[in-house]
Amino acid sequence: MKTSKLFLILPLIGMLSCGKAKTEDKGTEAATTEVSVTIKGSDTVLPLAQKEAEELMKTNSGVSVTVVGGGSGVGITAMIDGTTDIAMASRDLKTEEKMKFADEKVEIEQVIIAYDALTVIVNPANKVSKLTREQLEQIFTGAIKNWKEVGGADEKIVAYSRESSSGTYEFFKDEVMDKKNYATDILNLPATGAIVQAVGQTKGAIGYIGLAYETKEVKQLAVSYDQGKTFIEPSVASAKDKSYPISRPLFYMFDKKNAAKVKTVVDYALSAEGQKIVAEVGYIPLN
Repeated sequence: MKTSKLFLILPLIGMLSCGKAKTEDKGTEAATTEVSVTIKGSDTVLPLAQKEAEELMKTNSGVSVTVVGGGSGVGITAMIDGTTDIAMASRDLKTEEKMKFADEKVEIEQVIIAYDALTVIVNPANKVSKLTREQLEQIFTGAIKNWKEVGGADEKIVAYSRESSSGTYEFFKDEVMDKKNYATDILNLPATGAIVQAVGQTKGAIGYIGLAYETKEVKQLAVSYDQGKTFIEPSVASAKDKSYPISRPLFYMFDKKNAAKVKTVVDYALSAEGQKIVAEVGYIPLN
């Protein structure tokens, strides 16, 4: 499996700006960019959007793109407030969000730009290498509290989750926890990179991340959705052939009235070059 090692990113602490610097022309004033696009939202989509923005601006001097993380909910709220051109999301719109857009008479376009295999991770020192969906549900709802209950050492489980504004938080709750509530002692962190760091430094830890964030500092688990008969490891290949059960689409969302403004960015994400970057970052291309 090819994975990409990423620097830890704390998007709520600082803004990641990919704006292209203006260029000097023989002493004249810097040229003004023609289009400036802001992308905000999902930490899962963040490394992909960042890389695509960088590559797009290398060949399009008239386009400036700024990318900001914070979670799918943050991006969608910003879109509702009109403070971002594109919302990155690792989940679909909620009913209440659709109602808000309807109330504002805003029509939203949702474009799938890639797919992700949501990865459950533990500390490399943990001898547990696989869990069933039911065991994951019980761990994150607090019913299972010690690794010895799932074949591991006699050690307290320290479970890490994203915050509720995260699309990954919502997706994990819906698809893995069968819509049950997280335990009250779950440790919520503001960014995916923070979960990687925490799990890598805590022997009894467990968490979940997007596939592109997987590194050697953590160990990914195989997961079973058939009561332990078959365990599948997350990978580009297993997500592509749909054998890995925790896969999901990644979205760009935007107000249809802004379609012309964001067209260059969206078209690049869907192009052969953009989809090549999807694979390089560690996600699953559309084709």
